[in-house]
Order: sequence, then C-alpha cells, then structure tokens
Amino acid sequence: MIEAIDIHKTFGDREVMHGISATFETGKTNLIIGKSGSGKTVLLKSLVGLYQPESGDILFDGRSTINLSHKRSLALRREIGMLFQGSALFDSLTVEENVRFPLDMFTNMTLQERKNQAIACLERVNMPKESYKLFPSEISGGMQKRAAIARAIALRPKYLFCDEPNSGLDPLTSSVIDNLIHEITKEYNITTIINTHDMNSVINIGEHIIFINSGNKEWDGTRETILQADIPAMKEFLEPYRLRFE
Repeated sequence: MIEAIDIHKTFGDREVMHGISATFETGKTNLIIGKSGSGKTVLLKSLVGLYQPESGDILFDGRSTINLSHKRSLALRREIGMLFQGSALFDSLTVEENVRFPLDMFTNMTLQERKNQAIACLERVNMPKESYKLFPSEISGGMQKRAAIARAIALRPKYLFCDEPNSGLDPLTSSVIDNLIHEITKEYNITTIINTHDMNSVINIGEHIIFINSGNKEWDGTRETILQADIPAMKEFLEPYRLRFE
C-alpha cells in the first residue's frame, strides 16, 4: 500500500498540488485521472520519488520515503518498477538487454541468472522469441510496450508505476496492455498506480480511481460508482465518455 499524506508541491511561486491525500491499495489497479495540467503527472512523479514535495509525507507500506539516505533510496528503488509513457527503451540495446538492464544495475546475479530472469519476464508478457535479439526500432509500438513491462517487472517489484501506458497505441493494443498490467498486478500482488487519459482503461481495469483537478483530489472511488459523483469538474471531464460507462 502507498499513502500520500497532505502533499504540497510548488514550482517557483506556483503551487501545483494543494494538500493531496490518497491511499493506493495493494493488489489493485489504482488509476489517477484528470484533464491535462490537473497535477496528476506531478503527483505520480512525487510518489515515485522524481519530485520532492515541499511538505507532507509519502509512505510505502508504512515507510516514509521523504528525505531518504542514498542507501535507503537505492534499496527502495529495487522495489519499484516504472513503465514510462514512451516505453523509454534504450535504442542501442536489444530487447533482451533492455529487460536485463535493471538486473545488471541492481543485482549480484550471475550473467546467466540475469539472462534467464529477463527471458522469463519476456515470456510472461508474451513476447515472441524471435524478438529477443532485435532492437526497439525493429519491433512495433505494442511490442515495445510489452518489452517495457517486462523490464518494469524484472526485479519483481512491490510497486509498479505506469505513466500513460497506452499513449500512441491503437484501441485493441491498448486493451491488451491494460489486461496485461492488470494480470501482473494480481499475479504478483503489486501496488500498481496508473496515470492515464484513457477512459477505456478506467472502464476495463479501474478498480480504484482518483480524480485530480487543479492540484486537488476531488474524488476517489471505483468504476462502478464513478458516474454517481456529484463533482462539477468531474462531470464535465466524463461527459464525452458517459455512454461508454452506461
């Protein structure tokens, strides 16, 4: 479980998060939604440690992650998987080498053990074997996303952060990626947090949803209760997608 407690974040003289508190549950797909500029990306980056809040606290299973020592920060990093918006695979590494990268960086496993772990992760996301030795530019966007998920789970993380995982994908491939993230969350009992604009993701895998507006958390609930929210900004945000929920 990850808890955000009264998080404030400022850039210059502009406060972009105004005391956000939220709980993200283990074994569930937790989604952060909101229009562009709402603060949801800042919240995600604060949770993962890329931004340091001005005040408040962030707890990973009861452990504060604010102002960690370098040693404790590295230890926590091993428990985190990150799926970036553009997959962020290294162009000069093969698919298998990309997945092996965090194992090379953070473990003392032998080379063969690291190779075996990388291949196991690629098999878990249903990557075809002939793709393992290819470079990212030689595979499709959907395959790149699968490889990025495999890399994100290579260290068997407790926590998985996904920033717009369906960006640039067609609806069918997006659904496949959603289902894969959901399956892995359940299978490994991960605390998964997804920052998304994709309402299909909300409908399909949104077990716990948080709505951010102008740096404030204005609602949280489930996909079953989302249309019952009496929040003007949220009603406006959902209106174009209302028929998909009904």
